[in-house]
Amino acid sequence: MSTVNATNYDDLTFFLIGIPGLEHVHIWISIPFSSVYIVAILGNCTILFFIKTEASLHEPMYYFLSMLSVSDLGLSLSSLPTTMGILLFDVQEIHATACFAQEFFIHLFTVTEASVLSIMAFDRYVAIRNPLRYSTILTSSRVAKIGLVLVAKNIVLILPLPFLLRRLTYCQKTHLSHSYCLHQDVMKLACSNNRVNIIYGLCAALSTMLDLIFITFSYIMILKTVLGIAAPKEQLKALNTCISHICAVLIFYVPMLSAAMLHRFAWHISPLIHILMADVFLLVPPLMNPIVYCVKTRQIREKILEKMGLKRRWIKGGNKKKG
Repeated sequence: MSTVNATNYDDLTFFLIGIPGLEHVHIWISIPFSSVYIVAILGNCTILFFIKTEASLHEPMYYFLSMLSVSDLGLSLSSLPTTMGILLFDVQEIHATACFAQEFFIHLFTVTEASVLSIMAFDRYVAIRNPLRYSTILTSSRVAKIGLVLVAKNIVLILPLPFLLRRLTYCQKTHLSHSYCLHQDVMKLACSNNRVNIIYGLCAALSTMLDLIFITFSYIMILKTVLGIAAPKEQLKALNTCISHICAVLIFYVPMLSAAMLHRFAWHISPLIHILMADVFLLVPPLMNPIVYCVKTRQIREKILEKMGLKRRWIKGGNKKKG
């Protein structure tokens, strides 16, 4: 069998797939996909714009939210070129260099989002446990340092992945299982021993699970603190500040864990299900996070209504109903 060595891979090309069995309607499938990408990009850019321009939003909570939006933007932009290239123009080929770069950015922004969600859980705990000292504990400089540490940690964690893929030898089989490159997908095509890739890939995946454990522990501490508040009204008020973050955690981890469970225990089901679950994992969090935070966060919602000139109308409408 002829092989192409990954250490000299100038001619190594992989082939991506869109939605198998539905190739003849890819152009129609591109409509909802492109709509999701557009809404996700515009939504996250909107959040970043208001946090940047509105002084009242220059608080730790919104700085962490801006990190989440950057992660969502990165996740959307990482998969967009190949996904829309396949659906709109039937461009299935991708050079190994571009493929490895894409999988690096997809995995980097995935673990970064998990890290940001974990630190946002800590932020909520500090805000509820020490509301009077909140601004002194999480200062702007500390938030910036936390962000830099998270980015550096995740880059160090994910950077070896493309180099581990490059060291492998690939056979004639070069068809990937998605419309974008993933580490676990590419390494399956190798003829050489990929045990190191498997072990290191599991370690990278474990980091997101550790973030989930930290989030769970943070909410246990939050519940313990809330139950110590005497007034039920204050308890509800404290928990209400966590609703948006809880939604973001569920939006991120439910598709991820569902896709992982299907891959591990339901490998015999249609490949279409696996592909759709992976697409949901990459597309839904960047789409839903800005919607959730715009709807549930009063400060952001009011700023958006104000810029759109709808705030006064909304207030007048409310006053008329009361009258």
